[in-house]
Amino acid sequence: MKKISLKITLIIAVLIFSSASYAQQFKVLLFTKTAGWHHESILEGVTAIRKLADRNAFTVDWQENAPLVFTDEGLKKYDAVIFLNTTGDVLNDAQQASFEKFIKSGKGYVGIHSASDTEYDWAWYTKMVGMMFKIHPQQQTAYLKVEDANFPGMERFPKKLLWTDEWYEFGAKKADDLKILVSVDEKSYNPYAKWGENEGKGMGTMHPISWYHNYDGGRAFYTALGHIPATYSDQTFLDHIYGGIYWAATGKGL
Repeated sequence: MKKISLKITLIIAVLIFSSASYAQQFKVLLFTKTAGWHHESILEGVTAIRKLADRNAFTVDWQENAPLVFTDEGLKKYDAVIFLNTTGDVLNDAQQASFEKFIKSGKGYVGIHSASDTEYDWAWYTKMVGMMFKIHPQQQTAYLKVEDANFPGMERFPKKLLWTDEWYEFGAKKADDLKILVSVDEKSYNPYAKWGENEGKGMGTMHPISWYHNYDGGRAFYTALGHIPATYSDQTFLDHIYGGIYWAATGKGL
């Protein structure tokens, strides 16, 4: 009888140790629903973020079906939500209300590339993102410049970096407290674009590409990089993305 009791005790101890060994430091929801343009790079982005989760001991759930997760109860288990290349109106009024509660409870948001081409009519969301997509020229190579290296994931980001992407021009700022991490040098590419009456001539000497801020009780990080599928296998970009996820989910790293 004592031997059986000892075996049970050992099994329980092993299970507890095993559970502790594989505990994840935080949990995020990866959301990729599109109601407009569907980026080819979404699948590469999902694969990359799953690998980041494996490498950095966090849990990620991928979802495109908003009703399954954008409820008070569905969001409760997450520390941050990543909008990866979402477009258009992806959440209804009830889902928006649940997401607002989520951020107000102290949680985080990460927006990648066309997350700024999402939910234009939801004023709360546009203020969280900070600036919304207006137009872009053709894909080109240009120079990126680090404006603030004091942020997670920026440790190995070169002060100046030659990079090819789809350079978003943004509309007016929706929030005044944005802390700019990376900008693009408009002298190094042609920013002009015209889509009917929508015309872009660039944003001038300061053209932000990535930023963050505290928002409505929570945290928001955004990067406009990430249009090209191959971007998601670039280590500099992956460091940049993980830094945003880590800060949004934990509030640590500054």
